[in-house]
Amino acid sequence: MSASSDTVGITVEKPGLVEYQQAWDYQKALQQRRIDDEVGDTVVLLEHPSVYTAGKRTEAWALPQDGTPVVTVDRGGQITWHGPGQLVGYPIMKMRNKVDVVGYVRRVEDMITAVCHEFGVTSARGRLRDRTGVWLPADDKGPERKICAIGVRVRWATTMHGFALNCNPDMTAWDRISPCAITDADVTSLSQELGREVTVAEAMPVVEKHLPLLLEQD
Repeated sequence: MSASSDTVGITVEKPGLVEYQQAWDYQKALQQRRIDDEVGDTVVLLEHPSVYTAGKRTEAWALPQDGTPVVTVDRGGQITWHGPGQLVGYPIMKMRNKVDVVGYVRRVEDMITAVCHEFGVTSARGRLRDRTGVWLPADDKGPERKICAIGVRVRWATTMHGFALNCNPDMTAWDRISPCAITDADVTSLSQELGREVTVAEAMPVVEKHLPLLLEQD
């Protein structure tokens, strides 16, 4: 899909802005190649044009009520939004020790939490009340709020789909939905928390630096 680089044994692809369906088709093909050991562990880092996607557990009441199109996908989780200003990562990685989906999701959360800490969003602490994703606890800035959504699918011990870190997206995109079917919390971004513009281009090398945290520890 693009020129690649290596980060401690992980191939990183950075194709830029890619339509969701094209990226999904690419993921599926790359996952099969990883299952067949034709390629090594790969993480695709990109942005999407504006799109709503719904996981397998999405409730009808959480969907847009104004007829906005939604793409139904084969990942876990519920409805979310992807679009410019959001850094989306698709790790295509093989689990080596055992198939531990929860453990893998926790590693994704820990990796994004490390990214947030490096930016100075030190209140990011991963899980909150057993909710998947990276959350900030309620404080004087607002209620509990999600800065990164996570949804994965594992087939033959190999991952696909991944994470969506909000850098400087249009925050009104979530007004049409109940993100992840949660009504008692909010959504935030690095820019909103820091009070300055944090672009995807600025966040990209920080995410790439912390990708080794996704690897299993022996």
